[in-house]
Amino acid sequence: MLHTIIIDCFRANLQLQQRRLGHRLRGKAPILCRTIKDRLEELNYKDELYTAKVDIGFPADRRTSVKQEQLEHLKRIKNDKQMEKLARNYQLEIDLQEAKKVWLETLGPYHKKQIADHYSIYEHLYGEGYFVPFINIEVTYDLKNGTCLPVYTGNVIKPSEALEQPEVLFKSDGSSLWTLVLSSLDGHMQDSSKEYAHWIVANIPGNAIEKGDTIVEYIQPLPLKGTGYHRYVFVLYKQNDRILFDIPEVTSPAQLEARTFVTRDWYKKYQDIVTPAGLAFYQTIWDSSVKDFFHDILKQKEPIYEYDFPEPYIRPQEWFPLRKPFNLYMDKYRDPKQVKKEYLVRKLKNEDPFKSPDPPLRFPNAHPLPHSMPSWLKLHEKKIRLGWGRVNDV
Repeated sequence: MLHTIIIDCFRANLQLQQRRLGHRLRGKAPILCRTIKDRLEELNYKDELYTAKVDIGFPADRRTSVKQEQLEHLKRIKNDKQMEKLARNYQLEIDLQEAKKVWLETLGPYHKKQIADHYSIYEHLYGEGYFVPFINIEVTYDLKNGTCLPVYTGNVIKPSEALEQPEVLFKSDGSSLWTLVLSSLDGHMQDSSKEYAHWIVANIPGNAIEKGDTIVEYIQPLPLKGTGYHRYVFVLYKQNDRILFDIPEVTSPAQLEARTFVTRDWYKKYQDIVTPAGLAFYQTIWDSSVKDFFHDILKQKEPIYEYDFPEPYIRPQEWFPLRKPFNLYMDKYRDPKQVKKEYLVRKLKNEDPFKSPDPPLRFPNAHPLPHSMPSWLKLHEKKIRLGWGRVNDV
């Protein structure tokens, strides 16, 4: 008996909750349905086995002496009365090179990693892998006018500014070996999941790039017209020993197909020998040097990507198109070239290169129109008098 009463009370409670302000609610009762949080977790569920990030780089330097030096430096700054006085009077000068050096030794690598994550660099290079670029690489392009253009983290460099291989500098002892790879993440013309290797130098002793084994010769960036900005990434790998990479050598810039490269597959094959340590990347967009490269070096027509807009939908013609201007309605079903030609002829009919144009009517709508003129033609004449319509945009 008690069990039956509990069930009846539960059903009555459900019926009360299914009505709100006199309206019956659809769906399950609030006490039975899932919360928004549960629903979002179900929709956004990702398997941790495939989404967990893996650090493939070198571990951070956990020396206590570095932190101790920073604390002592802060104490010295706070106790310096003269420095405080200069700061209050806006006269304190800061050594930017020293500030940059401190930044690179402390938070700089982590800031670079955050920017690279923002541009999806690690995702498109290694999938679930990432690394913190503790080795700072300075990449600069010589502009041949006494200035250099550096590569930072995502700055824009035009292809005409990167025609020749850049100068790459990084700190290293003479006994270590390195590999430098420059690849484009968005430039492959056949498969969007692959890259083009624009420059690969292996077995670099110390930081002498010119003494390394050039596997793939350098070529300029090739962002195709109409495809927006492309990302070009420099990655510096530290080698455990001298390596003979199983990559075909590319010595000619015309061998574009031979430059097909997949960083993830390449790293997966040599992950026990190489470790990523340095990172720099930039963005680039089409300019005329890309066209010259295709015509002069590849001897082929430059691919151009444009968005094809769909043809506008035109309803079938009606016997009596009510409340539609006759001339505009009929223009929809005519050849657009013929319509533009008629408007151009009408525009040029009243143009004289040796005479000034006629003065406009002082009161355009005060001049009566014939009563026998149809309404659509009256509207057309009024637009001409007022300077409205397509004929005045030609």
